Amino acid sequence: MPSTQPTYRHTTPLKLHILADVPAVAVATTRHIRARASSAIAISGQFTIALSGGETPKAVFAELIKEHDLNWSKVHVFWGDERCVAYTHPDSNYRLAHDHFLSHVPIPKANIHRVQTELGAKPAAEAYTDELRAHFKLDDHSLPRFDMVLLGMGDDGHTASLFPYTAALQNSQQLVVSNAVAKLGANRITMTYPVLNAAAWVIVHICGQGKSAAVKAVLDSPPQVERLPMQGIRPMHGELVWLVDQAAAAALDGAAGPA
Repeated sequence: MPSTQPTYRHTTPLKLHILADVPAVAVATTRHIRARASSAIAISGQFTIALSGGETPKAVFAELIKEHDLNWSKVHVFWGDERCVAYTHPDSNYRLAHDHFLSHVPIPKANIHRVQTELGAKPAAEAYTDELRAHFKLDDHSLPRFDMVLLGMGDDGHTASLFPYTAALQNSQQLVVSNAVAKLGANRITMTYPVLNAAAWVIVHICGQGKSAAVKAVLDSPPQVERLPMQGIRPMHGELVWLVDQAAAAALDGAAGPA
């Protein structure tokens, strides 16, 4: 069973679950997705989710493809961020999801909303903004409200492609932007804080010893969003749930015992 420890300092109330390992985090994440999808489809006729990139989602995807009872025809998949590579490139977040998840479930092609990286970074960000506005029927002053956003975190405290000390951290006017990341020598395409924080549910899944220092810094440090962008994830009218394995939680006080 997960242990819930919501006492660490953070600017938004959150539910922190420390689980045994990567498979346990994947099962818990999938359980949340299943519950929220069923509820959203019953209420609004669709379930909108923004996926995360990186390696952590692979285990989640392996669990999701077992969900044969989920009404995949009502699921709409987006991405919180994307690398500026071809959608067939091994580094593409879309390709990761396609190969390990989307090609294994009966989801309509029209329900898969990938970032059109072939347009180039800035035009792709603008096109994805248009995609959000069209799907969510937004006016110029509205934000999309995803039923769920999945986020991971890098060992530097970044989430989506909101990296430390980058311009996107200060952008509250646009929905999706091209973000120059100097240490990578590349641009990334990312949803901004207002979009991520407008979601009904934000699930943060973090695994591995290499993330433990960042987990402790984000949860136990005073707000330093420029240095630790994950601290900027504060849903305005939604739930924030962290699902962390024991390795990633190892630096937290009292978190070393069994989950």
